[in-house]
Amino acid sequence: MTTLPPAAESTAASRREVQLSFAGLMVALTLAALDQNIVSTALPRVVGDLGGMTHLSWVVTAFMLTSTASTLLYGKLSDMYGRKPLFFVAISIFVLGSMLCGAAQTMTHLILFRGLQGLGAGGLMVLAQTTVADLIPPRERGKYQGLFRGVFATCSVAGPLLGGVITDALSWRWIFFVNLPVGAVALGLIGVGLRHRNRAVTHRIDYLGAGLITGGTTSLLLLLSWGGSLYAWLSPLMVTLAAMAALLYTWLIFHERRAQEPVLPLRLFRNQVFVVSVSVMALTSMALLGSLVFMPLYFQLVLGAAPSKAGLMMAPMMGGVIVSSVLGGRLISISGRYKIFPVCGLSLATVAFFILAWVAAFHATPAMTVGMLVLLGFGLGFVMPNISVALQNSVDPGDMGVATSALAFFRSLGGAVGVAVSGTIIAMELRRLLPASFFESTMGGHSLLDRGVQYIAQLPTDQHDLVLGAFRHATATTFIAGGVIASLSLLTVCFLPEKPLRTKLSSPDKE
Repeated sequence: MTTLPPAAESTAASRREVQLSFAGLMVALTLAALDQNIVSTALPRVVGDLGGMTHLSWVVTAFMLTSTASTLLYGKLSDMYGRKPLFFVAISIFVLGSMLCGAAQTMTHLILFRGLQGLGAGGLMVLAQTTVADLIPPRERGKYQGLFRGVFATCSVAGPLLGGVITDALSWRWIFFVNLPVGAVALGLIGVGLRHRNRAVTHRIDYLGAGLITGGTTSLLLLLSWGGSLYAWLSPLMVTLAAMAALLYTWLIFHERRAQEPVLPLRLFRNQVFVVSVSVMALTSMALLGSLVFMPLYFQLVLGAAPSKAGLMMAPMMGGVIVSSVLGGRLISISGRYKIFPVCGLSLATVAFFILAWVAAFHATPAMTVGMLVLLGFGLGFVMPNISVALQNSVDPGDMGVATSALAFFRSLGGAVGVAVSGTIIAMELRRLLPASFFESTMGGHSLLDRGVQYIAQLPTDQHDLVLGAFRHATATTFIAGGVIASLSLLTVCFLPEKPLRTKLSSPDKE
C-alpha cells in the first residue's frame, strides 16, 4: 500500500490546534513583516553610530538577498521533515540574527548579521502559508490568507512609526532586540499548538539544485542592486554577474530534469494554475514595489511632508489592502470562486497607477494622491491572498510546501526587479531633466542630490523648483511603468483556470 505524501495525511486538525497554531503563525508573520519596515526609520541613527554611509543600502539588500534565495529550500525541506521542525529552525535563525544585529559594532558586522536574519525570515512567510494549507481546506482558506495579508499591510504602516518611537525612546539596537521576546512567543504557540505530522516517505535532499538556485538568485539580485548605480550596466563585473546568473539557471533546468527529488520540480510548470499564479504574483509585486519604493521621498521632497507624516500618508493605501484582503478572503469562502477577485483587483490597480502618474506629473492635491493610493491598495488586496488560494488548491498536497515557496520566491524576485527598474528610471529621468552640475561631487565628495531633503529645501528658488519638477516627472514615470506592468498582470490572470475549491484536506485527484 502506497503511503500518502506528508501533507495528504487524512488526520484532520482539531479546533484547538488550528487556533493555537494560527496565533503562532500570525506572531511569526509579524516578526518578518515588521522587520522589513521597522529598520528604515532607524538607518540615519545607525550611520551616526557605526559609520559606513556608502554601504547603508546593504543593510536592506543583504536581508532581501538571503530571504529570497532561501524560500524554495524551506518549502522543500518542510515537505520532507514537516512544517513544525522547519518553523523552529527559521524562527531560531531569525532571533539569533536579530540578537547579533542589535550587538553589532561595525557596519560590516551589521550587514552580515542582517544576511543571517534574512535566512530565517525566508522561511516565515512560506511556512505560514503552507501550514495553513495543511490545516484548512481550500474552501475556508481564503479568509486566513486574507488575514495574513492584513498583517503585512498593518506592519507596513506600524513598522516605520514603531521604529522611530523605539529609536528615540531607547536606541536603534532595540528594534532588533524586541524580536527576542516576540520570537519566543511564536515558538511557544507553535510548539504547543501545532502537531508534528510524521514523515513516512524516504527523501533525498537536492543539494545541488538548492545551491544553483541560491547562486543564480544571488547573482541576479547583485546585478539588479548594483547595475546602473554603483557600476555601469556594461561594466565587466555586471556582465560577469549576468553571465553567471544565466549559466546557473540554465544548469538548474537541466539538473532538475534528472534529480530524483528536485528542490523546484519542473512538473509544477505543467500545471497552468501554477504557471499563471507565479507569473501574476511576480508581476504584481514588481508593479507595487517598483512604483511605491520612492513614494515616501516624493511626499517629503515634493509635498513637503515631515518623515512621520510621510509614513502616515501611506497608511490609507495599506488600509485599502487590509479591507480588501479580509473581504476577498471571506467572499471566496462564501462563493467558492477565486478568479473574479484578482481580475477586479488588478483592473482597479491599473487605473490607480495611471491616475497617480497624472497626479504626480501635474502636482495635484495631496488628497487626490491619497485617494488614488486607497484605490490602489484596495485593488491589490484582492490579488495576492487569492492567488495563493488558487495555487494551493491546484497542486498535490505532497508538493504544497515547494509550490507555496515557489510562489514566495517569485513574489520576492518580482519585487527586487521592480525596485531595480524603478531606481534606473528615477536616475535616468533626473539625469535627463537636470543639469550635469547637479551630479558633480562638491565639498565632502557629495553631489547636490546626495545631500538629502533638508539641503534641497534650502536651495535657491530656481534650483529648488527645478529639482522638484524633475522628481515629479521621474515619479510619474515609475507610476506609468507600474501601470503597464499591472496591465500585463491583468492580462495574465485572465488565463487562470477556475477550479472548484476543495472542501477537504485531500489531493485534487481524490475528490
